[in-house]
Parts: sequence; C-alpha cells; structure tokens
Amino acid sequence: MKFGGPEITRMQLQHLLEMSERDHITIRVIPFDAGVLPGAGQAVFYAVGPAPQLDTVQLDQSHGPVFIDAEAQLQKYRALLDRLEEVSLKQEESRGFIHNIVRSLRKA
Repeated sequence: MKFGGPEITRMQLQHLLEMSERDHITIRVIPFDAGVLPGAGQAVFYAVGPAPQLDTVQLDQSHGPVFIDAEAQLQKYRALLDRLEEVSLKQEESRGFIHNIVRSLRKA
C-alpha cells in the first residue's frame, strides 16, 4: 500500500509554510548533517507556563500519551530542546529549505 505521494507531500509542506506565517508558530528544520541527536524520531510536546513548577512534557507512545513533570526529567528535556534549537536552521532558513522541497515536488 502506498501512502500519499509527491502531491500529498507538497500539500502538507505548503500547509506548514502557510502556518509558519502566523506569529505564534515557528518551524525549524534540523539538517541531516546535524548528526545523531537524542530524542530524534520521538514526538515531544513541552508545555511551558509562567510557573516552571507547572511545566509538563507529553510524549506520544504507542499505548497513549505519557506525561512527565518531575524537575529532574524536565531539565533533561529542556537541555534536549536547547540542543535541537542550536543545530536547527533558523526560521527563515527553514522556510526556504521547505520551500525548495515544495518547488522540487511541483516538477515531479
């Protein structure tokens, strides 16, 4: 069974580009040459608020979401997200990267 294809991929990436124009949405691309990173391939949602004691990490697992709120674990996820931000392309570079893929998919 084949999923999607170039047209569906192009539409999804175009949607990401459109959403990234909103003030509260930032998209950052991690280039392949960044190497192996901890947490790669795992969906992580870090909910942050005005009181750090209430921060929560949600991990998507096959059996459902897992919520983490222990300070020691939150520190590890903060460090992970900081590292990912360090190696990712800046916002405009990321948008350009995605735009180039969209453009190449139009030719396919």
